[in-house]
Amino acid sequence: MSATLELWQRAVSYAAVGATQADDLLSYPPDGYRPFRQRTRIGHGDVRWEYAWTSLMSWGVQRNSGFTVSVTQTPPEAKELGYTPIVFDEDGVPIAPAAAEPEPEAVFGPDGEPFLAPGDTAWLGFPGPLPIRAPIRVVYVIDEPRRKGFAYGTLPGHPESGEDAFIVDQTDDGSVWLEIRSLSRPSSWFWWMMYPVLRVGQVAFTRRYLRSLSLPIAARAVEQAGD
Repeated sequence: MSATLELWQRAVSYAAVGATQADDLLSYPPDGYRPFRQRTRIGHGDVRWEYAWTSLMSWGVQRNSGFTVSVTQTPPEAKELGYTPIVFDEDGVPIAPAAAEPEPEAVFGPDGEPFLAPGDTAWLGFPGPLPIRAPIRVVYVIDEPRRKGFAYGTLPGHPESGEDAFIVDQTDDGSVWLEIRSLSRPSSWFWWMMYPVLRVGQVAFTRRYLRSLSLPIAARAVEQAGD
């Protein structure tokens, strides 16, 4: 049934939406799901911070890691009527959702790329011996003065079932950090058989993710200019 629907109409392929915000679920994940969390220092200072969060919020981690990102058109009313992901406090206790607010206007980064928003749906693509074309949806966004990030959930057709979160923050000493959180498992019997290959790919992509925002900023600008 889901294959006949537009991508924005399809429900995510896992139940614990927003789970990457809850420390207890990363420690005691749902049956069959593998948790992951890693935090890496990617630089220092306000210039690095500005570069890191604006890149992150315009799919920079994915694009800098070799993925293509094709954001699909989603009707505004579909975002407004979509489910509200579970939000947890710092002790892992669910918080009741606030009343719905009007959808904010689109915000753009320094390069003119629009920042992602909850409800955005996209295809992640990666060429190679086993090409990947994986559908995802942004399920929450973090927007704090010194902490920015988002998580996407998998849609039917993705090799995995689960959620990935990418968060950057700047600490009091000026250090800038990238944290990756995830809960995942293979999405079908085929991908369970391919699990060793999938795990190798996960490890490789995680390394790319953690390096994606740590290049010298001038070098990254030159690289992008040649794209």
